[in-house]
Amino acid sequence: MTEEEIRNNAFAMPVLNPAYPRPPFRFVDREYFIISYETDMDALKAVVPAPLTVDSPIVHYEFIRMPDSSGFGDYTESGQVISVIDEDGNRGSYTHAMYLDDEGPIAGGREIWGFPKKLASPRLSVDGKDTLLGTLDYGTQRIATGTMGYKYGELDKELERRKLADTPNYLLKVIPHVDGSARVCELVRFFLRDVEVLGAWEGPAALELHPHALAPVADLPVRKIIGARHVIANLTLDIGEVAYDYLAPEEPVKLVANQ
Repeated sequence: MTEEEIRNNAFAMPVLNPAYPRPPFRFVDREYFIISYETDMDALKAVVPAPLTVDSPIVHYEFIRMPDSSGFGDYTESGQVISVIDEDGNRGSYTHAMYLDDEGPIAGGREIWGFPKKLASPRLSVDGKDTLLGTLDYGTQRIATGTMGYKYGELDKELERRKLADTPNYLLKVIPHVDGSARVCELVRFFLRDVEVLGAWEGPAALELHPHALAPVADLPVRKIIGARHVIANLTLDIGEVAYDYLAPEEPVKLVANQ
């Protein structure tokens, strides 16, 4: 390969056969099981990166089935999303931890946007006849179990669509230099596009988290269940933008969200 060929064609690793295609990515029949709960405020403040802030101890624990995603295929993920406030006072979501079972979206999610993804074994299914069940195993250890009454009550689909489409999502993207220092250290913002909610329900829910050294979801302990929802939607994961560059503190990069 010549230098020009590399400059013109290089996209991702491995350079001649990347682990994933270029974004954006379209998801069909994406299924969310989200349990919202209260945790310890001090624990939240310890993990949310400035300039984002928190004013309430709310965490959303998610189990997500993605049976039809362009470029990534069929996979499942699970993790924690925190309600935050950005520098302009807008409410958003910060993805704190994600665990999934497919190499392509692990590599692509981390390298493009900065999703904090690790390999594990999440599952989402209907248990018996009347219970939505989400589980997360790290190795042989069960670290999260969520249950919800299956489709107990319908939710407003348009309201759920706006939650998905209008909420800014934040990630802390870090890529190391060859000497081990940070080459990229950015707060990334992205939006979900072309969202169509096919169904949305609520129901009674429970969530159990277990301590684990390498999958510390229990470090944000469950103090009180706020509610749960089950949403099925089609949507596009769009490209992101740099909201803050930590390696340029004197002149931070701030972009206006293009909604």
